[in-house]
Amino acid sequence: MDKLLYGVAYYDEYMPYDRLQEDIRMMKDANINVVRIAESTWSTLEPQDGVFDFYHIDRVLDAMEEADISVIIGTPTYAFPTWLAKKYPDILAETKGGKEKYGRRQNMDITNKDFLFYGERVIRKLMERVSHRKCVIGFQLDNETKHYDNAGENVQKEFIEYLKDKFSDIKELNEEFGLTYWSNRINNWDDFPDVLGTINGSLGAEFSKFQRTLVNKFLAWQSDIVKEYKREDQFITHNFDFEWIGYSYGVQSRVNHFEASKCLTMAGVDIYHPSQDDLTGTEVSFGGDMTRSLKQDNYLVLETQAQGFPQWVPYKGQLRLLAFSHIASGANSVMYWHWHSIHNSFETYWKGLLSHDLKSNATYEESKIVGAEFKRLSDKLVNLKKKNDVAVLISNEALTSLEWFKISDSVNYNTVVRWMYDELYKLNVGCDFINPDTLNLEDYKIIVVPALYSVPDSTLIRLKEYVKNGGRIVVSFKSAVANEYVKVSYNDQPNILTECCGVTYNQFTVPKNTFISGFDNLKNEDLEIKEWMELLKPTTAKIISKYEHRNWGDYAAITENNFGKGKAIYIGCFTSKNVLREIYINLLKQTGLYTDVQKFEFPIIIKNGYNKDNKKVTFYFNYSAEAKTIKYINNSGYDLILESEINSEKELNLEPWGLTIVEE
Repeated sequence: MDKLLYGVAYYDEYMPYDRLQEDIRMMKDANINVVRIAESTWSTLEPQDGVFDFYHIDRVLDAMEEADISVIIGTPTYAFPTWLAKKYPDILAETKGGKEKYGRRQNMDITNKDFLFYGERVIRKLMERVSHRKCVIGFQLDNETKHYDNAGENVQKEFIEYLKDKFSDIKELNEEFGLTYWSNRINNWDDFPDVLGTINGSLGAEFSKFQRTLVNKFLAWQSDIVKEYKREDQFITHNFDFEWIGYSYGVQSRVNHFEASKCLTMAGVDIYHPSQDDLTGTEVSFGGDMTRSLKQDNYLVLETQAQGFPQWVPYKGQLRLLAFSHIASGANSVMYWHWHSIHNSFETYWKGLLSHDLKSNATYEESKIVGAEFKRLSDKLVNLKKKNDVAVLISNEALTSLEWFKISDSVNYNTVVRWMYDELYKLNVGCDFINPDTLNLEDYKIIVVPALYSVPDSTLIRLKEYVKNGGRIVVSFKSAVANEYVKVSYNDQPNILTECCGVTYNQFTVPKNTFISGFDNLKNEDLEIKEWMELLKPTTAKIISKYEHRNWGDYAAITENNFGKGKAIYIGCFTSKNVLREIYINLLKQTGLYTDVQKFEFPIIIKNGYNKDNKKVTFYFNYSAEAKTIKYINNSGYDLILESEINSEKELNLEPWGLTIVEE
């Protein structure tokens, strides 16, 4: 990519009146240089079976081409038209809640042959119409694709065939999944029951894993079609999303992003987050690190909020701060959902860059500042490359298995992931994400392992060898418990990691009025543990912390073990954030990764990368409503925002929600 993209989703189809030229004028004023169209409008594009209407697409492409604004075309398959639902009602997914009803988006069976037939037809018609257009720079496959919990008859039939390929015979299946329990044993493939009724976590988790493969297959199918038409200079992307708790939060349970992204030429993502006084930038960083890690390359932010919900209308400076935060994580684009607020239907009050009056507002005016700076600094910031020494190991399988065997009612897999990631972010430690299949563990000096409950032995062996050869790992409770089929190990826990962690346990419980020792500089409330505790018995490990409790006081809570050339820290309980922070600081110092950057902590966030000239670019962000003055700690360089020289004698003055960028 040769420039930063700054853009919006744009739907001429939704406009209450013809204002295309006015919209383009306002876009140009904001230096918006890309729009994303088409992916939500199948019913307009094909109003009746085989009747195609390209009016809106053609006129938008004509206008954008004339205005020198690029276009990303989305395939329109994530929301299908009424006539298709009427003609083939079986397209609607069958879930645990029963048959879906037409109305909302993303409620279809993505394996249904009729859906695939008509989906392919509309994709091909669209590609024939637009792929040759000069302004079209790339294609987005579907949108936020998931398996939609579909468990209809055809999906379950495919699942049985999937199991037949995986296991040599049905006896092996029964043994691995423990199906003898409660007489769930299956003695003939023809007797396979409806999987939605299963009480067996192994079978249920395997079905979830299978469902995720449907997404891989669906996106690869679309990618193959698009490749028949696209030019060499056009990319293929997808708009991934994350687990949602009112905003983008954690690892997506319904998609394996690493696998699903293999068919793309460039990863893409949407990232939504709290705003105003709750803005921390953590979700921007988490989502960016995750998406950059998929292909170890730059990525596209295809959706993020401009105004969004009423509680998300940004304070002055926040839109600008967020835009550059995306770039600092390795993004090559920032695109808002969407240009204008919608006047009808489900997302009426999910506000775009423009409000319902379609006039200028404070957020739009700030976008003009962002757009001008993107244009001015594009050559310095596009294709920013990052090299991190720390990785966080995540697993869809661990997530799913811990939905079957919950840590607690209030703590799940993503809670642990974010607990371990967020403190790294606040300490300004750059991170990549890896998965259980990652082989290049030696690229990292520290690997953080949150709640890796269900995991193949091969992954644990690689982690053990990584430590033996000089790596450092931080392993949380609920790790290395069960294999990939969610069968709990009969070895000492934590199974294959027992030797390298130098600790074992065979009992665990829920703490009540339990505190931990070893962190004398912290307040008493920081030392209380909640939700989960493992009663650790060190073998070769040094005790960092013990439980302070009349009954549990003989057991370790946190241990550290030298193994080979490396070190393993095991955290056997759910601690406060401040305890975890202290663990990280000590390990970073031991590993030589605690630098001047770590002396600055949230709300001062520092990120860096290397630009196309191989010059180091450092971003200084103030995620606070108060102005901050900090000492400049890097080599002499050039302040790209102020356009002035800077050296170690100077201080950086960061306005509330402000930033600066220095090229060395």
